[in-house]
Amino acid sequence: MAGIPISVVWLAILAVLLAIEIATLGLTTIWFAGGALIAFLIALAGGPLWLQITLFLAVSVVLLLFTRPLALKYMNKGVEKTNVDSMPGKSGIVTQSIDNLKAQGKVTVNGMEWTARSKDGSQIEEGRVVRVYGVEGVKLIVEEEK
Repeated sequence: MAGIPISVVWLAILAVLLAIEIATLGLTTIWFAGGALIAFLIALAGGPLWLQITLFLAVSVVLLLFTRPLALKYMNKGVEKTNVDSMPGKSGIVTQSIDNLKAQGKVTVNGMEWTARSKDGSQIEEGRVVRVYGVEGVKLIVEEEK
């Protein structure tokens, strides 16, 4: 890098990382942009290259480890689960007997009818109350409530 001041290189790295962050909005490179900013400032102050690289790595890792969980917590605040994501744990009523071998069974949960299969392969009679264990494709995997 003869002729190009190292501070310009750090500034370019910072710009590229910020551009990626702006394009993705996924909190992927912002931590490293913070490290590049510190390295840029150390380069401007005349610090040696080993110190710039060390601080770049240290600041990036510290920001990643200590601020990312907080940032994600506040970014995802107010995000509601979609219909399918909210199903596990809910209760429903069997509206058509569930028989995995015959590939039949329906359950009504929150007023919506879903095809259903039993978690353990057992048959569950119509009218029984079940709890949703999971979702596979468009089928609810359920188990009878005890």
